[in-house]
Amino acid sequence: MNRKYNFNAGPAALPLEVLEQAKQELTEYGGLGMSLMEMSHRSKPVERMMEETQQLLADLLGLPAGYQVLFMGGGASTQFALIPMNFLTEGKVGQYVLSGSFSDKAYQEAATIGETAAIASGKADKWRKLPDIGGLGAEERAAYVHLTTNNTIEGTQFRALPDAGAVPLIADMTSDMLSRKLDWTKLGFMYAGAQKNLGPAGVTVAIVRDDLLKTSADRRIPTILKYATFASNQSLYNTPPVHSIYVMKLVLEWTKRQGGVEEMARRAAERTGLLYETIDASGGFYIGFAERGDRSLMNVTWRMQDEELEQRFVREAELAGFEGLAGHRSVGGLRASAYNAVPVRACEALVDFMRDFQRRNG
Repeated sequence: MNRKYNFNAGPAALPLEVLEQAKQELTEYGGLGMSLMEMSHRSKPVERMMEETQQLLADLLGLPAGYQVLFMGGGASTQFALIPMNFLTEGKVGQYVLSGSFSDKAYQEAATIGETAAIASGKADKWRKLPDIGGLGAEERAAYVHLTTNNTIEGTQFRALPDAGAVPLIADMTSDMLSRKLDWTKLGFMYAGAQKNLGPAGVTVAIVRDDLLKTSADRRIPTILKYATFASNQSLYNTPPVHSIYVMKLVLEWTKRQGGVEEMARRAAERTGLLYETIDASGGFYIGFAERGDRSLMNVTWRMQDEELEQRFVREAELAGFEGLAGHRSVGGLRASAYNAVPVRACEALVDFMRDFQRRNG
């Protein structure tokens, strides 16, 4: 099979060796005479697989003690609602840093559940630059501060976590979890849809600090919507997306073999560095969307002089074996999502194509 260079934003590229291993074990798992997808989620093999996957992720991230790794369904968009349902208590306000389209969606969703406030916003700059959070100060009534660490659509990324003091800091890390290490002690809660760096679509990772589980347990909301329910049942309160979690386990094992998060961070800088250098050296033929100091190491976004030229670029790129370079439908332009499983050679090939396209059309 002649595999394409996959720059899709999510579901995104998976390591080929992971796909091959999953293929081999699709019809029979562990010599047990059936597929993992057919097994009871109450069986010992499934329980063991879940526990091993949770521990692998905790180890790779370097999580300190006092955090629970949960596996849930519904994607990150469901977390937009579950977070205020679990943590936005009476008389408190959910504070949001608005840095892109998805953080704005999280903010709008929370507003349907309780009182919210935007404490910093880059919307006036059309999300091209990140809002200043250097002097971030949570007010006394704050239930939490919510931050999106990497903006998939716009191609911006916070390099470090702010200090929210005693107020829990919550981070949507859907598009950069497992790509770098941060000071996790600053976070009370983080979450990520798996379909960028962690595995296939279908499972969402939620990591919650133990003290916040009490808030979740005390809330008068349906049992199935409580983080405390998932924590007390090892994410097996109801039937989990077993096969998605299994493939995530394979991705985590692959990540460990490659050298862990440190190596993933090094490769991310190399991949996106190649693309940003090409954009910046093009003399304005390619126009970077995000402010240089705020550029993402996961999603590279750029524009061209007109939409017709952008559409021609996408058409020719597809014919040349590149997938997923059209920008998000809400903003247009061009985007290359270079997640952990995207090899450096894919970005090298894209750079060659971009230079050739400029020579022919500049």
